[in-house]
Amino acid sequence: MYIPPHFAEHRTEEIHRIITTHPLGVLVVNGPAGLDASHIPFDFDAASGEHGSLLAHIARRNPLWQDSKDGDDVMVIFRGTDAYVSPNWYPSKHEFHRQVPTWNYQVVHVHGKLRIRDDEKFLRRVVARLTRTHEARSGQEKPWKMGDSEPEYIDRMLAAIVGIEIDIERFTAVSKLNQHKDERDRLGVVQGLQGLGQNDAAEAMLQAVIPPKS
Repeated sequence: MYIPPHFAEHRTEEIHRIITTHPLGVLVVNGPAGLDASHIPFDFDAASGEHGSLLAHIARRNPLWQDSKDGDDVMVIFRGTDAYVSPNWYPSKHEFHRQVPTWNYQVVHVHGKLRIRDDEKFLRRVVARLTRTHEARSGQEKPWKMGDSEPEYIDRMLAAIVGIEIDIERFTAVSKLNQHKDERDRLGVVQGLQGLGQNDAAEAMLQAVIPPKS
């Protein structure tokens, strides 16, 4: 991934935030038929290993777990906030007419080693973690849990999936948020995004690290 130095994201807490608030990752593997991508919701365990781990499950019918093996190099892409930026939001555009459209975005690439986890204990843990997290985020008055269903039904559902775990080796991340622009132009974009209700993108811009002037 091409990363201009002024857009490189090095803040560990921000990288973790992007992964946990945008958990639908794109798992990229190099299988027998070449590159393949699977869209999977992941649970991020920051306390596992030096850099953490990603936990998930896939359908047993998905050939990914049979076409891959423990130790395979994989990459997972997490896309954070993104937004179109109009030149009209830059105050300097109206003075000098030297601005063009762009797109602001945040992306994290997670690189690590794949492990296939075809055991019920692991699957129950992953499903419980994912369910607990996302039932809470969905604002359920009475969050669903596996115990709400008959044990035999849950057993059948668990038998139809396979667990995967990715031991994270490194992150590469981009926060392209107009850091290279003058303050008045950055704030003009923030106001433009807020006017459209794109508050996540506006907040990310306000929190971005501004590189020192060279």
